[in-house]
Amino acid sequence: MVVTTNLFAQQQDSILIQEIPTIKDNVFQQRQEIDALTKKLNNQSYTIGKQSQTISTLQEQNTNLNASIDSLSQLIQTNSQNIVTNSKELGTKIQETGQKADTQIAQLDSSVEKNRLYWIIATLATLLLGGLIYWLLGKRINSSKTDVETQIRNTKASLEEESVKLDNKLLEVLETQLKLKQEESKSQPNISSEKADHSLALKVADEIVRMQKNLIQMDEKTKGLKQLNSSVQRIQDNFAANGYELVEMLGKEYNEGMKVTANFTPSEDLETGKQIISRIIKPQVNFKGEMIQAAQIEVSVGE
Repeated sequence: MVVTTNLFAQQQDSILIQEIPTIKDNVFQQRQEIDALTKKLNNQSYTIGKQSQTISTLQEQNTNLNASIDSLSQLIQTNSQNIVTNSKELGTKIQETGQKADTQIAQLDSSVEKNRLYWIIATLATLLLGGLIYWLLGKRINSSKTDVETQIRNTKASLEEESVKLDNKLLEVLETQLKLKQEESKSQPNISSEKADHSLALKVADEIVRMQKNLIQMDEKTKGLKQLNSSVQRIQDNFAANGYELVEMLGKEYNEGMKVTANFTPSEDLETGKQIISRIIKPQVNFKGEMIQAAQIEVSVGE
């Protein structure tokens, strides 16, 4: 039994001897781990110390900030009180200013209304006065115009009557001269037409044309006009009886073959290119079928 026990103890010691290196290795590893944990603990302690310092600094800053906030709160409260006070004072001043402005505006409106009323009255009075003056001037101008027109008509009628009288006297003289010329021609029947003196006949022809133009323009009621018409017709008959002919050209169409002296004037009343004799300056006079005076005429040309 003792032997058995010794054997078991020896076996146990042998096993322990074999496991000692393993245990040493485990112990060494645990020491390394403990050293690493110790370093970590030291690092964390250092970090915690730094954080504690930072926290202390932040606490101081927080204390300072709280003090600043308290100061700002007091300042804000003081400013708020000042703002309320100023607002009340400003509101009072605004109200007073508004009342004064309303009073002044009311006074100004009243003054403007009065001035406007005065201006309206003055304008209406001016318009009425101007209208009255215009009416009076218009009436006076119309009256003066009527008087002037009447005077012009009367003057024209007087001038036409005087012209008719002068033309009648001139025709009497021309008729007397033509009769004398006719008697002279009878006493000298052998004188040829080339040698005959046609100066009187040509003068009579010019006067006949002039008088005919005036007769067209005169008023039919002109005193002595009928007598002048009869005298012109009579001297034309006498003129023709002596072998003279006045060639009628007025109002006829002009052509290039006419033996005349022509002045051309443009006219908008005629067709384009049409040429009409519109005025006789000197008539064409024939004696026994031969031309002794070429016509001088004015021709209107349509544009």
